[in-house]
Amino acid sequence: MIIDKNKAIQEKREPLIPWVGNSKDIKPDRGVMVPKDPEVPAKASRRRFTVEYKLGILKQADSCTDSGSLGALLRREGLYASNLNTWRQQRDRGVLFGLTPKKRGRKESGRDPLIAENDKLRKENERLTKRLKRAEIIIDVQKKISEILGIQQPETFEEGGRD
Repeated sequence: MIIDKNKAIQEKREPLIPWVGNSKDIKPDRGVMVPKDPEVPAKASRRRFTVEYKLGILKQADSCTDSGSLGALLRREGLYASNLNTWRQQRDRGVLFGLTPKKRGRKESGRDPLIAENDKLRKENERLTKRLKRAEIIIDVQKKISEILGIQQPETFEEGGRD
């Protein structure tokens, strides 16, 4: 009967997998080493922190008064002291948009207000030039019609001699 109990116990256990790894790989309920997933990510991605996260960490860091508590916070979050220094400088300068991740690539040049005004004036000039040409055509047609009908025209500024 003892052999039967041992056999029953052996059938319930999962076989041990020999593996050399970290102590983190040991499952606490069975004491069995399990291999890590061998899949490697295609490309490492850069960490990006939101403004809320940065401000929350700064608040926690400012409230750390015990010795070693700031180091524990940094280790827990996986941050460096330089991150805190940079974020504090940005916060103190009041550059809230500096706390957001910066857009990569070519920077947009700021529009010069003179360029916008120049474009506006150029368009207005073109519009007025077109109106002037239409008015000159209408005036020429009126002159020709009055000549045909024999209507005497009053002297104009160009012709008349008014100064």
